[in-house]
Amino acid sequence: MRWISKTSPDIEIVDTLSKSLGINKVLSQLLVQRGIQTFEAAKSFFRPSLDELHDPFLMKGMEQAVTRVLHAIENGESIMVYGDYDVDGTTAVALVSSYLLTLYPNVVTYIPDRYEEGYGISYQGIDFAEDNDISLIIALDCGIKAIEKVAYAKEKNIDFIICDHHRPGAIVPEAVAVLDPKQKDCTYPYDELSGCGVGFKFIQAIAQIQEQPFSELIPYLDLLAISIAADIVPIDGENRILAYHGLKVINSNPRPGVKAILEQVQKQVLTITDVVFIIAPRINAAGRIKKGIHAVELMTERDFTLAKKYASAIDQYNADRKELDKKITEEALQQIKENKEEQNSTTVVYAENWHKGVIGIVASRLIETYYRPTLVFTKSGEKLAASARSVKGFDVYNALEACSEHIEQFGGHKYAAGLTLLPENYKAFKDAFEIEVNKTLPDALKTPEIVIDAEVELADLTAKFYRILSQFAPFGPANMKPVFKATALRDNGYGKRIGKVVLEGDLPEHLRLNIVYGADDKTYNAIGFGMGSHLEEIEKAPSFEAAFTVEENHWNGYTSLQLMLKDLKI
Repeated sequence: MRWISKTSPDIEIVDTLSKSLGINKVLSQLLVQRGIQTFEAAKSFFRPSLDELHDPFLMKGMEQAVTRVLHAIENGESIMVYGDYDVDGTTAVALVSSYLLTLYPNVVTYIPDRYEEGYGISYQGIDFAEDNDISLIIALDCGIKAIEKVAYAKEKNIDFIICDHHRPGAIVPEAVAVLDPKQKDCTYPYDELSGCGVGFKFIQAIAQIQEQPFSELIPYLDLLAISIAADIVPIDGENRILAYHGLKVINSNPRPGVKAILEQVQKQVLTITDVVFIIAPRINAAGRIKKGIHAVELMTERDFTLAKKYASAIDQYNADRKELDKKITEEALQQIKENKEEQNSTTVVYAENWHKGVIGIVASRLIETYYRPTLVFTKSGEKLAASARSVKGFDVYNALEACSEHIEQFGGHKYAAGLTLLPENYKAFKDAFEIEVNKTLPDALKTPEIVIDAEVELADLTAKFYRILSQFAPFGPANMKPVFKATALRDNGYGKRIGKVVLEGDLPEHLRLNIVYGADDKTYNAIGFGMGSHLEEIEKAPSFEAAFTVEENHWNGYTSLQLMLKDLKI
């Protein structure tokens, strides 16, 4: 692991802010590192206000989009709300469709089949619209590159409104309206919304024209918080405000579908991290294992008894997904060894029988073993389809663009993308991708890094410190949970390896330490998952350094602070 310390901000600014807020200087430093330098800015950060959301009509195309949907309602047209099969797409479809149904009954939802139709707008979906006399399709979390598909729909007198957040190509589809804050000529003040976020701005605009109070939109924010967490968009600006208030809805008055999931896992209060690891995988599992429309049904169901039934089915899909991704990951790791590709700059693996629904998860798993840009391919109809994942700091989308002569279609983000290619082009693409990444991936990015926010004295980690630190949440990209560094630490002799032993003769893989610091006789509890092998060297060393986050530990009715170890240095 490489430890990278953030640049220390101006000490005078830190001191001034510390005094005005009455907080520890380390906390003040964390705020200044996030661009917060005044009392008012700190107040806004700690108490995100819905009043600070931007006017949706600042987004290019919004006026045309709202005019078209209201025209459809006035004229009794049938409207299809169409979205991708992942969490962002299904939450967006659930959000926009359930809102429109409060205004008008002729609204249907459509999620393409991952295996028969693939990503984005499909010809089958447009044909379904034609067969059912649907004249307006609202596409969510997809469509920004669907030039031929939108033209095909136009020939059938079907209009499109595109609500996307992916990077546009040189040409955008000729839709009635294209809402995408990443368009170069869109001057909307915030361009990191999720796909569901763009959908929310759309219904916010409709509500404004309808003179609906904003308070009537707050119940939809649970879906938006789920999409923000799952799609790993930056949690700053509007996303921070929306995620903050969306979490409040999840924890106080969730919709029946979300409540049904929470009942299964028996979790009372959720953080954004809980949303990522508890809610999002279950919603995603519907589209991965069966059909994404099942997730929409769960999230739009008003009857709690039915919602529990849907949630139970989706929980089983998630269990099946776990088994699949474990099996495929093992096969992929074996393939890398058999091909003697352990020292490559990239991981590119393929098997025609791998389940398309989990290859993205497998790509992320492989990066845990071989830290490098990774693509996992499987057979999809007559073509090969892949999910790409990257390492921190490397733009895999740009790398794919450089290899585009071998690719049929691709799209996505800096760190995650999808593509299809013809089977005969697989070897040429694999070689080209290896050459491109080898040429453009700096050596510094080939090793995982830990970014240290601040160095602390363990004595500073008080209950008050944690209380204020917890108000930095929700955490995520652009506002990650702070990582601290402490030096000259010692274990008090009671450190041990903990956890279950899978095979006889193995040692527990986790580490528990009781840390003491300097002359302070107080003991600080620390846990390091997967770090059990460090115990022997810690016992022998006169002192060590630790990188860690801080959590609350609840045990037998007693609450204490606990260091969650990220790495150790002797």
